[in-house]
Amino acid sequence: MSEKIAVVPGSFDPITNGHLDIIKRAADVFDIIYVAVLNNSSKNPLFSIDERMDLIREVTKHIPNVRIESSSGLLIDYARAKNAKAIVRGLRAISDFEYEMQITSMNKFLDETIETFFIMTKNQYSFLSSSIVKEVARYGGVVSGLVPEIVEKALIEKYCQQ
Repeated sequence: MSEKIAVVPGSFDPITNGHLDIIKRAADVFDIIYVAVLNNSSKNPLFSIDERMDLIREVTKHIPNVRIESSSGLLIDYARAKNAKAIVRGLRAISDFEYEMQITSMNKFLDETIETFFIMTKNQYSFLSSSIVKEVARYGGVVSGLVPEIVEKALIEKYCQQ
């Protein structure tokens, strides 16, 4: 029997406790999870790809079936290259649904053999995004409880440099 492989994509700039929750829950369902750190050309990231990957590696090191990689091409090509049969996406609110439906429909058009699974975020993370975390951290607000401790330290360090 072949392994059930899934991809959890995102920019993860930075990874939040909401992202981590989705990764953990997906890792309970699939044999191998590839966390694909995407290089989104339309965004101006705070952390480099390598920094994001290092942070994710650190906060997922206790989850043995998680692999951290980066990708700059089409997600569906990456998933195909990894022999993934699934893409796992987190949904926070109804406002995420329309965008996610468009992406899922395009991915299905590009490769109908790869399914997309949506995991609803836990209520305590429904408002949480990397953008909100960065905004709060930029102005010295408290982000503990929203991101892993190592990410909080990395945010403080980044904003102290600016």
